[in-house]
Amino acid sequence: MKARTFKPEQYYFEHEPYYEPVSDEIEVFEAAYSNQLPILLKGPTGCGKTRFMEHISWRLQRPLITVSCHDDLTASDLVGRFLVKDGETVWVDGPLVAAVRAGGLCYLDEVVEARKDTTVVIHPLADDRRVLPMEKIGELLAAPSAFCLAISFNPGYQSVLKDLKQSTRQRFVALEFDYPEPSLEQKIIENEASLDGEMAARLVKFAHMTRNLKGSGLDEGASTRLLVHAAKLIVSGIEPAVACRSCVAQALTDDPDMLVAVNELSASLF
Repeated sequence: MKARTFKPEQYYFEHEPYYEPVSDEIEVFEAAYSNQLPILLKGPTGCGKTRFMEHISWRLQRPLITVSCHDDLTASDLVGRFLVKDGETVWVDGPLVAAVRAGGLCYLDEVVEARKDTTVVIHPLADDRRVLPMEKIGELLAAPSAFCLAISFNPGYQSVLKDLKQSTRQRFVALEFDYPEPSLEQKIIENEASLDGEMAARLVKFAHMTRNLKGSGLDEGASTRLLVHAAKLIVSGIEPAVACRSCVAQALTDDPDMLVAVNELSASLF
């Protein structure tokens, strides 16, 4: 049996990913990391959770392996599996095992989207044991001190059937994220898209209008990510109203009445 090797240098950030702290999230994460505690990031879609993890990876100079969780994600997808290649049986590490072996950061994005029986596999890594049982190859993998497990989910979007179980969430130090306050969100848009301040301020105002519709026809309002997308199109010469329609309205809903409402909001500003 052969094993596929993992090259952690492929997952390092050579340059600092841009991130604007909203509160004390960096200090809390670094304190939890130094105490070998796992981290739970809570917050709405597109508010900066993934960028935060990229920034932390750069600060700590540890490789970051991100897994986008989904309904079909299995324990084997995380831990690894046997594959046949060129007539030989090869064990291939999954991303979770790869992160443990490398002493890196493993980030399970939107973890509640994974099957319930899959998330149980992280429990031994997320408590004092800090081990990962690999039953298929008979190995109990101990996590080095540099390893950190981080997960994220959007508590405002999940149904009862897709909430994070207490047996999972009570293993983690929780950090709550939200959209930045207006002046900071404007600064982020200006930096990410090289958009002028006046136009960025109008995009932020538009976003807050859509966020006020959450629960009244929209599941979510415009995220900071969507505003950056719109800003980049505007910088490329697309009319602001068209950019908002394509990057925000169409991304938020397919309901004809809500599309009209969101487009009318943008038309009032652009």
